[in-house]
Amino acid sequence: MTSDASSALAVREKVKKFLDAARTGKLEEFKKLAVQLDEGKGLAKSVADVKDANNRTALHFAAREGKTEMCKYLLEELKLDVNVRDDDGETPLIHAARQAHYDTVQYLLQQGADPSASSELGATSLHHAAGTGNIDLLNLLLSKGVSVDSESDAGTPLIWAAGHGQQDSVVVLLEHHANPNAETEDGVTPLLSAVAAGSLTCLELLIKAGANPNIKAGGATPLHVAADAGSKEIINCLLNAGGDANALDEDGLKPIQVAAARSNHAAVEALLPATSPLSKFTNWTVDGIIESAQFQARKEQEDTETRNSEGTTLTNAGTPEVAPEVKQKALEAKSRADDAFRRKAYLEAVDAYTQAIDLNPYEATLLSNRSLCWIRLGQAEQALADATVCRALKPNWPKACYREGAALRLLQRFDEAANAFYEGVKLDPENKELVDAFREAVEAGRKFHGTNLKQED
Repeated sequence: MTSDASSALAVREKVKKFLDAARTGKLEEFKKLAVQLDEGKGLAKSVADVKDANNRTALHFAAREGKTEMCKYLLEELKLDVNVRDDDGETPLIHAARQAHYDTVQYLLQQGADPSASSELGATSLHHAAGTGNIDLLNLLLSKGVSVDSESDAGTPLIWAAGHGQQDSVVVLLEHHANPNAETEDGVTPLLSAVAAGSLTCLELLIKAGANPNIKAGGATPLHVAADAGSKEIINCLLNAGGDANALDEDGLKPIQVAAARSNHAAVEALLPATSPLSKFTNWTVDGIIESAQFQARKEQEDTETRNSEGTTLTNAGTPEVAPEVKQKALEAKSRADDAFRRKAYLEAVDAYTQAIDLNPYEATLLSNRSLCWIRLGQAEQALADATVCRALKPNWPKACYREGAALRLLQRFDEAANAFYEGVKLDPENKELVDAFREAVEAGRKFHGTNLKQED
């Protein structure tokens, strides 16, 4: 190794230790390392210029871990910018709010942190407080004049709260006159988020506040979503609120047909009295509807397999090779999905990616992309299901590991998330995103579960 390379390696190691000291709150060690990294620009300027690959500063790391004393040194003695942004457009305040560090958030606000600052995706500290269910933090931010209906890529704070099943957050936001019918660009509302999250309590609160039970997003109403999930209690709640059991989704299906396709007896039974009979069902009973729906599903699957098998061969690995004309159709669907994703129309993107996957179920990229859409919609279970299949199709792809870890992290299964991220790190040791995600999952696991997961070098 040349002397220049050795010198660069030594600097990188010092930077790592420097940011780790900020993260862990080791103030004296941090000060010593700061002096060593000073390049003659002055201590404050040198500290401000030291960042990780995602442009996160020492203040970002200290705030994220709730190290208020470290924040005091950086802001009061070095006079750093309290509203400095990283590559995602996130300020230290947003990092602290995401981890529900009340004291640190309060201190940063006292030092002039902008309570309404949002990330590149539009998420504010209020969104994160609503999603974590930290009511003290939520009230603190609202007292600073943050808009209760501030928009992000995944909707307002109320949509976040409902989508995470945080009933206390829903109560507080509604008390502050949050709009129960606020919509994202692709039509997702707080009520639809509550149904997707399976939160009956949040759903009841929203209906009481005047939420529309018949809103459509991606062609589906809340009853379609509930029918797909199979919750009898949520279906009954929607029906009692005026949910239309005869509404059609983009495939021309009523909620009862969606439930029947899932063989969900309880859901079909709940929907039956409110649904007008369909002529193509000769036996309009719970069992008859399910039997007919299953027969139709099998027929459609057989037809699809027949179409896709024309010209299909097996690769050396035993994976079916999709016919060129079918693959082209899948690419066209993917293009539509990519365009919807860029517009942040995530439900629309999910629908298009699903069409592409139906045509080409062996393309791991499609499942990876749909998993990311589910993440953006806050639907971790669906994201994990796609990521798991993605890894099975392409086990040596680092991104598949990342997708699985991200979904597990959203489910707060931090030890499993750390394992998934670490599998990715082993495949691509230089991938900074995976390395950081692994370390963050380990730390989150220690705090959340009280475990002693060991970080690998």
